[in-house]
Amino acid sequence: MLPIIYHPIYSNFPLPEGHRYPLQKYRLLKEHIDEMGWPVKTFQPTPLDSERLKRIHDEDYVNALVSGSLPLVKMRRIGFPWSKALIQRSLTSLGGTTLTVDKAIEHGVAVHLTGGYHHSHKDFGSGFCLFNDLILASDQALSYPSIEKVLIVDCDVHHGDGTATLAQGREDIITLSVHCDKNFPSRKPDSDIDIPMPIGVESHTYLSEFVPVLKLAIAQHQPDMVIYDAGVDIHADDELGYMNVCQHGIAERDKAVMEACHQHGIPIAAVIGGGYRTEQSALVPLHAELIKAAFNIYFPNWSKES
Repeated sequence: MLPIIYHPIYSNFPLPEGHRYPLQKYRLLKEHIDEMGWPVKTFQPTPLDSERLKRIHDEDYVNALVSGSLPLVKMRRIGFPWSKALIQRSLTSLGGTTLTVDKAIEHGVAVHLTGGYHHSHKDFGSGFCLFNDLILASDQALSYPSIEKVLIVDCDVHHGDGTATLAQGREDIITLSVHCDKNFPSRKPDSDIDIPMPIGVESHTYLSEFVPVLKLAIAQHQPDMVIYDAGVDIHADDELGYMNVCQHGIAERDKAVMEACHQHGIPIAAVIGGGYRTEQSALVPLHAELIKAAFNIYFPNWSKES
């Protein structure tokens, strides 16, 4: 059975009416998985101890954000109003990403039904990201004696700027970001491997550029673990994406990442990443492609009719 990590708190913190963050998509995706009767085993995370974050983030920033004393201008940069519920949700989702790593190492693959907070830097948050769970996941993976190098494969439409800066100078974390070149953030610090895509790029071009680079990165760096941000905001109908990738293209992308990891015996911990639609239910079939890819590659005998 496929390990998935989920907590109801993911869709439960206060936001102003009309806020762009797709808060309910996590609940809707989990309900879809349950309704389909797919062979998954759900694990519910506990909140991460905020002290753990000080291994990757500035201590003063962590303390200020957790306590609610972060200046308003810096909260606006994150994009959320501060609340205790927001912090509890964030720490729980961070605990979820580290649990996803644990389950992936145990089972070969695991999927987190949130995550991908790649705009969080050492001492500030940005773009709906308080703390960087991709670097946290790498740190968790590297705590295992069998893991000496981690490859972060970030396929969210937005460049993983926080991840790039936090991993700079580290030889044990390799960062790969494939993203829309003319999209948020305006400043894009160098990842180890960047694949900037033009506005309006379509599925064939996207895949023909990305997949060979992914295979080369695995062959060249020989990672012991992959952290995969499977953002679906590359879809043609995404309201913050600017790309023109179809649902089949997303399915092929997820399949390619899963296949590459499975072929080389590399554990993969996946987070669902971004995806922005006013009608949040429209995101569910796109995110569900990640679940189906995991089944098809790691559990090929699962019943697709269930």
